[in-house]
Amino acid sequence: MSFPRCALLWARLPAGRRAGHRAAVCSALRAHRGPVPGPLGRTPAVASASSSASGGSKAPNTSLFVPLAVKPQGPSADGDVGAELTRPLDKNEVKKILDQFYKRKEIQKLGADYGLDARLFHQAFISFRNYILQSHSLDVDIHIILNDICFTHVDDLFPFFLRHAKQIFPVLECKDDLRKISDLRIPPNWYPEARAIQRKIIFHSGPTNSGKTYHAIQKYLSAKSGVYCGPLKLLAHEIFEKSNAEGVPCDLVTGEERVSIETDGKQATHVACTVEMCSVTTPYEVAVIDEIQMIKDPARGWAWTRALLGLCAEEVHLCGEAAAIDLVTELLYTTGEEVEVRNYTRLTPISVLDHALESLDNLRPGDCIVCFSKNDIYSVSRQIEIRGLESAVIYGSLPPGTKLAQAKKFNDPDDPCKILVATDAIGMGLNLNIRRIIFYSLIKPSINEKGEKEIEPITTSQALQIAGRAGSVRNTKKERLTTMNREDLRLLKEILNKPVEPIKAAGLHPTAEQIEMFAYHLPDTTLSNLIDIFVDFSQVDGQYFVCNLDDFKFSAELIQHIPLSLRVRYVFCTAPINKKQPFVCSSLLQFARQHSRNEPLTFAWLRRYIKWPLHPPNNIKDLMDLEAVHDVLDLYLWLSYRFIDMFPDANLVRDLQKELDGIIQEGVHNITKLIKISEAQRLLNLENMSADNRSRLPGTLKSQGRRMRGTKTLGYKAVEPPSPSAEEKSLASRLVQQGLLTADMLKQLEKEWLTQRTEHGKDKTEPGTTSKGSRRKKKEPDSD
Repeated sequence: MSFPRCALLWARLPAGRRAGHRAAVCSALRAHRGPVPGPLGRTPAVASASSSASGGSKAPNTSLFVPLAVKPQGPSADGDVGAELTRPLDKNEVKKILDQFYKRKEIQKLGADYGLDARLFHQAFISFRNYILQSHSLDVDIHIILNDICFTHVDDLFPFFLRHAKQIFPVLECKDDLRKISDLRIPPNWYPEARAIQRKIIFHSGPTNSGKTYHAIQKYLSAKSGVYCGPLKLLAHEIFEKSNAEGVPCDLVTGEERVSIETDGKQATHVACTVEMCSVTTPYEVAVIDEIQMIKDPARGWAWTRALLGLCAEEVHLCGEAAAIDLVTELLYTTGEEVEVRNYTRLTPISVLDHALESLDNLRPGDCIVCFSKNDIYSVSRQIEIRGLESAVIYGSLPPGTKLAQAKKFNDPDDPCKILVATDAIGMGLNLNIRRIIFYSLIKPSINEKGEKEIEPITTSQALQIAGRAGSVRNTKKERLTTMNREDLRLLKEILNKPVEPIKAAGLHPTAEQIEMFAYHLPDTTLSNLIDIFVDFSQVDGQYFVCNLDDFKFSAELIQHIPLSLRVRYVFCTAPINKKQPFVCSSLLQFARQHSRNEPLTFAWLRRYIKWPLHPPNNIKDLMDLEAVHDVLDLYLWLSYRFIDMFPDANLVRDLQKELDGIIQEGVHNITKLIKISEAQRLLNLENMSADNRSRLPGTLKSQGRRMRGTKTLGYKAVEPPSPSAEEKSLASRLVQQGLLTADMLKQLEKEWLTQRTEHGKDKTEPGTTSKGSRRKKKEPDSD
């Protein structure tokens, strides 16, 4: 039926029926009478959209565009008006029309002009086709076009297809607005208060233990007002205590804690804070930004960028490595601020020994063994204890109180503990009387700027940061640095002799306001997907990069199904959690669920949730569980300063956390005993496990199992717990139970035994072995 006939039917409709559908039919008439998009040429609107969409910007990553569902229309209360005006649609004919529409190259090219690449075009078409074929009644305009297609052209469907595509991919409608919102090319303009004053910037450049931070802090203490921004809670606490001890009133602000020194709650003239918590609107006379080189950190660099560009202080003192000087100078050139550089040299020079430690028997008082994994920490601590020595232990996931207690134990000249076993957590934030650093390994897992896991040798910057802890006591000797293994010593010297690579870019992070503006344009998009689209659309200068947001996205996906406002959801996603700890992740989920129900998380509720009271750990797993609970309490405190009404008992929780810290300290004090128990349990479980189940173990445990089987070929029995029915125990079993032998030592004994057998040409099997077992052992290099 042609449009003249439609118009005739329209004229015959009662006035009441016309009113409800006038707009739809007029739209169809306009679509029919206007220029036809397609092979005959673009309409002016198409050309405009095309030029606007390109805009000289990079093409978006359309794989991030998640299609929204558009439900087919059900029966209309007014009936199928399109069918009354024309005739009912023949769905078979409609399928042919739609297939013809999809295959036209001109239509696909026209779709590309509107941002529909091949992938989006296909997805949009499938949705459009299902919508048309599954709807009981279509809008009048598209019904008329489909019925009249034989009199016009299949290209007339394009305006309706595009309208549908924008429904399922709303980003197509607002690409230019999204690009403006995510334009991160001029970060200095985000801080008008700082731009309103002419700041003096002083860069204190030097290695660890060079006095650079000391000079900056002296300026901070003598100022009328000041702010210290540090990378760790421990450092903020240290400056807080130092300031108040010297009679300079100072408040403390961290993510989990607020301490006001004034009795009336009034803000003190000085504040010590973690860098994320600094105010960029409060005026100060002096500001100190510590460890400025962390501006390059893939996850936290944005906090240093914000502090550098945004602090409202007459003088801004930066402390850090020389590698950051050029970048800081370039960034502040755009603000019209000059950088004065003051160079410092290390008070006591770092020297590398000409020989490796090679054996823990060669340890001396004041030694610190640096490991890059917890397993190494446990193994080394155990072996030190076997040798009759005491060691302190420090690693990243320990609570701050426990770290300080272990540092105090190691530093105390009257304490029998003279050895420290630590990760690179000692690199900053702790004062330690270390005489010699021993690198147990030079390989450290890390996350690069793309969020990818890497396992590579430590960088020069990392090595210097750790090495700087050696010789921090009054010690004129220069030989303070070495490695555990001889083959690592040359690599360490190469790493230390390399120049530190200049920092090339500073981190940025989208603000809550920017994400809210994105959500306004894309209201049905998940927060995780919003972040992906924001990063993809964002434009940054070469001096900046967008920080890795994997942790944020992880939290966003974790709580996506919980009904929360966007601002509340954003805050929950910025909460610092360790996503490797299941209990901490489930706690974030539970806290968000309680918040969505408007149910306050009281002290009584929290005690039940963590199953308080908690007891000292019986093994390493118990200790790790206690560390996770401590992190959960940290999470509660962090949220309590963002949602006071929903997390009302911060003071009580802080007292509980101090009590838990004491329990963890007790566990760490007895860590070698916990390691011994855990090791015996693990070996027992492996021995009792069937061969089929053992094959399903992760690689580390399988290698331990192979080592156990290897000890059998040497004539040893598997390690067993004491049993009243056992008539005799092997020597290896008794030594392990007494804590005099570990799995690593068994491994070493096995290697030595095999070497000796080879040297003496012993081809015969030893008692308790079989030639088959011996041959099998040689084929398993993992057990060597």
